[in-house]
Amino acid sequence: MLKQSERWIERLAYWVAITGGVVLSAIAVMTCISIFGRAFLAFGLKPIRGDFELVEAGTAFVVCAFMPWAQLKRGHASVAILTDLFSRRANKFIDLLSDAILLAASTIMTWRHIAGLEDKQAYGETTFIIQFPLWWAYAGCLFGLIAWIIVGVWLVIADISALRDESLAGEGAAQ
Repeated sequence: MLKQSERWIERLAYWVAITGGVVLSAIAVMTCISIFGRAFLAFGLKPIRGDFELVEAGTAFVVCAFMPWAQLKRGHASVAILTDLFSRRANKFIDLLSDAILLAASTIMTWRHIAGLEDKQAYGETTFIIQFPLWWAYAGCLFGLIAWIIVGVWLVIADISALRDESLAGEGAAQ
């Protein structure tokens, strides 16, 4: 079962990260255009109205979109100089522990993010300059956060399975 779902999970994380990369690229292009507009005010050009509001919303989305891929590929900080000294089983347990902590963090973040989304929607809060509803940005971020939870659940299950397989392999070798 894990092998069948592995491909789907990897595709999910990959496409969410690709979407984040596209948004990050759009932010970079928009920022350059806006800076160019500011630099040539004398020639009738102008910056993009509300550019920093769009950068804020886009950056939040990008961070949320990259988290599932980072966790799936174990791209978070690790202390390999220390963990290399441990057994394979100990490292599998560390993987399980770190994935469980990240799953808990992503779940809490998503729960509170949904509360913030509902709050922004209920009060009709908008950005100052371009007046787009803030809940739009919150809803976009939810896309990455939910994918992060899905990846986290799958990794915890895969880690438990790997630990169990390691135990079974160890028992077979001991007999």
